[in-house]
Amino acid sequence: MKAVYLFGLFFLITIFGYTQTTISLNECYDGVIANYPLAKQRAILDSQNETELSAIKSKTLPQLNLNAQATYQSEVTEVPFPNFGIEPLNNDQYRATLTANQLIFNGGKIKATQNLQNTAAERKKQEVDVNLYQLKQRVNQLYFSILLIEEQTALLNARKKQLQTKLTEVKSGIKYGVLLHTSDKVIEAELLKIFQQNQEAINNKSKLINSLSSLIGVPISTETEFIKPLLKMNESSELNRPELGLYQLQKQEIEQQKDILSKSLVPELNGFATGGYGNPGLNMLKNDFTSYYIVGLKLNWNVFDWNSNKKQRQALDYSKELINNQEEVFKLNTNTALNEQLKEIKTLESSIEIDEQLIDLQQEVVQTSESQLKNGVITTSQYITELTKLYEAENLFNQHKTQLELAKANYNTLKGDTK
Repeated sequence: MKAVYLFGLFFLITIFGYTQTTISLNECYDGVIANYPLAKQRAILDSQNETELSAIKSKTLPQLNLNAQATYQSEVTEVPFPNFGIEPLNNDQYRATLTANQLIFNGGKIKATQNLQNTAAERKKQEVDVNLYQLKQRVNQLYFSILLIEEQTALLNARKKQLQTKLTEVKSGIKYGVLLHTSDKVIEAELLKIFQQNQEAINNKSKLINSLSSLIGVPISTETEFIKPLLKMNESSELNRPELGLYQLQKQEIEQQKDILSKSLVPELNGFATGGYGNPGLNMLKNDFTSYYIVGLKLNWNVFDWNSNKKQRQALDYSKELINNQEEVFKLNTNTALNEQLKEIKTLESSIEIDEQLIDLQQEVVQTSESQLKNGVITTSQYITELTKLYEAENLFNQHKTQLELAKANYNTLKGDTK
């Protein structure tokens, strides 16, 4: 029994204490689509749609109506001939009826209403998808900000190791009188700055990870490895945004509304059966409680509606034109944003090429400075200055690389190519 308890406890700790060891950009996309609180609306909309369809379908079933009344009349119908042996009706009269109405034909209006309900439900779920998709831009910003901090941290650690090695050499130079006694203090101050920058980076990364974890609904620790995405762009593909699907569903919904309006012009045929009990019954000359029934057919047809139906369909046509216009504006704005994103990508690619050249040149300067420092030609401060320039060039290079990948991710997100 104890072993079972320990196993269960271990299982719970494993499940609830689990955090990802690695995570990718696509996993973050999947997380925000599946786990963001807004995603719960899909299940609610499905349940709502089932209830609505059930309510519509119930209109095809017999409709039962129960009526009962008791009245007292100041006058009643009497036979104007005396001595016929017909008793006059009571002034107090009673009646109870149960009527069943069954729809026989309405031109397919109920089926059309069900189709409209399904489309409306799909349109609402597509609206949820549109709102969730827009969160991918936020995911991009957080994910690549974390990658950038990791690049900066790696660069700081590399610089730290380089300075620690140089500090050992400088202290040796001081010991043998080659360098000034304060030369090591400059490097130690620089190491302290690196420590400070590292702490800031750790804190910023932790904040970003917490924000990303809350957004995608997945536990992420600071030790989680963020996989660098290998992003490709397809400039020739068409837009694949969920907004386009939403526009199509909105137009489909309008067409189905027009279809229902057209079918409302068709005659509606119902069958009915009424069973009753009262005094008097159908025989008004019989002054007694009796049961009775009536069966028949009923036809309803709005022959002339002053063109109200036609005008309503015209109004829906205008609504469809407005949606077409919104779709056109959306495509124009999105394509404009894509062109701007492409220009940014080209600019960053050009900047990266220049960054690489600057790094090569600055590395040569630093190598020369190292030799000059060893020989006492320059001070430690001068060496640190050149080393800082190299760090800044490498940092800018990493920043441009991350910005390039972010720009590609934003381009794909704008286009709808996030998988």
